[in-house]
Amino acid sequence: MHALEPYYAWRNHYIASDDPQSPFYNRVYNEFAYHLKVYDHYIHPQWDEFGSQTLYTKVLYADYDEGYAVLEFIGEWNDCLFNDIMLLKREVIDPLMEGGISKFVLIGENVLNFHHSDDAYYEEWFDEVMDADGWIALLNFREHVLADMQAIDLDSYFVLGGELNEMGWRTFTPEQLCRRIDDCVEHRWGLLN
Repeated sequence: MHALEPYYAWRNHYIASDDPQSPFYNRVYNEFAYHLKVYDHYIHPQWDEFGSQTLYTKVLYADYDEGYAVLEFIGEWNDCLFNDIMLLKREVIDPLMEGGISKFVLIGENVLNFHHSDDAYYEEWFDEVMDADGWIALLNFREHVLADMQAIDLDSYFVLGGELNEMGWRTFTPEQLCRRIDDCVEHRWGLLN
């Protein structure tokens, strides 16, 4: 796991540690000391900690004018033991929303497991983005993680599945990816109405 870096090819578009509105503003990274862990496995020091013991993130892109943010994750999403959704919502999502973000792309190909608790923070987040004409899209999460989320109806708060499960997102610029997912969301919601 120590070799899995957050996606770095968009650094010419956005760097969270350089963004005064980012919850990770002025964060300094030590490339030579591995200190972050998921249980007993060290992970790359470029991941950002936000209070969880098992889940880390990286804000790959934020566009406050357009209202988009792309976050990549690694680890185990554990609401049951560590209330990861509460920590994510309060420490990362709320500051981004205060800056005008209402459309979230969550990349989960490195999320290994999901353990649920209740859905209060998911519902709160969903209601807030809906009030701002936004959405939360899950991109490339593992099938068993999505199945665990769907088993407790968390899929009612997220846009997921279909094209979003197999999107080669690294081939896009961040702007192209956000527009592509926005089109997917609009198409799906258009079918529901």
